Amino acid sequence: MGMKDEIAQIRKRMEKAIEDIRKELATIRTGRASISILDNIQVDYYGVPTPISQVAQLATPEATLITVQPYDVSLVGPIEKSIRASDLGLNPSNDGRLIRIPIPALTEERRKQLAKHVHKVLEEHRTAVRNIRRDGNEHLKKMLKEKTISEDDEKNGLAEIQRLTDEFIHKLEDVAKKKEQEILTV
Repeated sequence: MGMKDEIAQIRKRMEKAIEDIRKELATIRTGRASISILDNIQVDYYGVPTPISQVAQLATPEATLITVQPYDVSLVGPIEKSIRASDLGLNPSNDGRLIRIPIPALTEERRKQLAKHVHKVLEEHRTAVRNIRRDGNEHLKKMLKEKTISEDDEKNGLAEIQRLTDEFIHKLEDVAKKKEQEILTV
């Protein structure tokens, strides 16, 4: 594998870190209804933990309401139980066929907790990008040692990996900053 392939692979891994932080931050509640906050909730479907989105139709008919329409009416109870058991602080109600989940306004204290959580998630992803950089740098040094690339190629490769690292850490920070603004906006 050449140096260009190595750098392309590093870019791919860093892009996956961006996708991952977007997915993880989408599950954080902001005070507005979003079906993505239910992504991590699993329902016991005949003994198999199944994502809620696979056993019910999710919708947001209003800015502060999520509705869950199970495909199988017998799942109303287990779905409601799973939502209550989650750490989202939601209080669902059902009419036998449809589950309504009102999204309460966030308190100032809860907003600050969520903002701290966003920072924690950001730091985990920054670390992941730095680990990808370290792996790439080690691989280039190994390639130099094996004489498959020249010293100049190694130097240019290390500079390119550092440029990618800076670029992707900046992208991570932008994603986290947008989410934090979304959380802190009343």
